[in-house]
Amino acid sequence: MYVKIHYEYFSGKKLDLDNPEDFNAKIEWYKVFYRPKILNKLVDKYEVRSYVKEKIGAQYLNEVYGVYEKAEDVPLDKLPNQFVVKATHTSSHNLIVSNKSKLNKDKALKKFKKWLSKNQYYRIGQEWAYKDVQPRLITEKFLKEEGKQSLVDYKFYCFDGKAKFIDVHIDRDEDHKQGCFDLGYKLLPFGKSKNYKSISSGIEKPSNLDEMVSCAEALADGFPFVRVDFYSVNGKTIFGEMTFYPSDARKDFYPEEYNKIIGDYFKLPPLKKGNKTITEFKQS
Repeated sequence: MYVKIHYEYFSGKKLDLDNPEDFNAKIEWYKVFYRPKILNKLVDKYEVRSYVKEKIGAQYLNEVYGVYEKAEDVPLDKLPNQFVVKATHTSSHNLIVSNKSKLNKDKALKKFKKWLSKNQYYRIGQEWAYKDVQPRLITEKFLKEEGKQSLVDYKFYCFDGKAKFIDVHIDRDEDHKQGCFDLGYKLLPFGKSKNYKSISSGIEKPSNLDEMVSCAEALADGFPFVRVDFYSVNGKTIFGEMTFYPSDARKDFYPEEYNKIIGDYFKLPPLKKGNKTITEFKQS
């Protein structure tokens, strides 16, 4: 019932869980019916590291300084001048510190405590994979690409283990822009967003694009859909995260017809008898 209300509120359309057609409707279906236990691990920003190491290798992981259950345990005084703190159990809870001398530690501590009190499942659209993830904080190495103020974020939309397109975000710290590209790095017509300015022309193709595609597909193997994110840091491929519910089933498509076109890539697995949730994870 909740996802039906959620979908109708944000899309203005009725949600038919028996026959979802567009991409966002299928993400709502995913929340309700697709529940293999491994998803709890893969959305956890710390636990996913063992999966990445097993599937593609530890060389694609950013350096971790520590993981903590309490805000007070984050050793701010001992961390380097530049670092990143993330909540492992939620979305968009990140603190990027480029100069520790300017950090207000009291405010940071309050922020960490607030993050730890959140449950992503109840926080927004009942994204099932986050429901039982342990609240923790992780500290990581600050990543910097030469000649850029912020990292370029490459988000690979993978269907049945195959990447179909890349959602690219640039200039996050200055003038956030976003656009979608095919695997040949040609700008696609549906990447506009109401939240960010659009990338209006082609940008430089990363030298390691083929490697990122290969890694994304290796991690996506066995799932009907997952978005796999990477950074390209001076030509080095670094894993970001995996998400099964992009934009909480509220992803913008302009023109709207692409919501259905992209939805057609998304082949939902058959349900068990009696509409039970799907709980197995099978690798092809």
